[in-house]
Amino acid sequence: MPRAKALVIRVEDRPGMLGEIASALGAAKVNLRAVHGGKEGDQGVVRLVVDKAATARRVLAAHGWMPEVEEILEVELADKPGTLGEVARLLGDAKVNIQYVFVSTTGGRKATAFLAVSDLKAALKALR
Repeated sequence: MPRAKALVIRVEDRPGMLGEIASALGAAKVNLRAVHGGKEGDQGVVRLVVDKAATARRVLAAHGWMPEVEEILEVELADKPGTLGEVARLLGDAKVNIQYVFVSTTGGRKATAFLAVSDLKAALKALR
């Protein structure tokens, strides 16, 4: 079960911000694998899983967006009803709290879930 890195940036909450971030990364040939965004207080918070984390960190920092790195869980799932529920149940049974989740699908037979969890080691053990 792989681990992944989420880059977390806190940005101004205004129209066009996500476009600026995605365009800057695209210009550097960084592919976005998954994106999660929202508002916390008066700031926007964007979490990114990318194919080239080191390059993305440099690009983001060059634009004044200082990325934090969170180690998260990456779980490949069958793209069918109930699979995310099974993973979440297993983590809950292991007393692992899911702090946030975002899921990426391609419309095929597989989906990828990215989960920030309270105890990554216990999560990896629970999902073996």
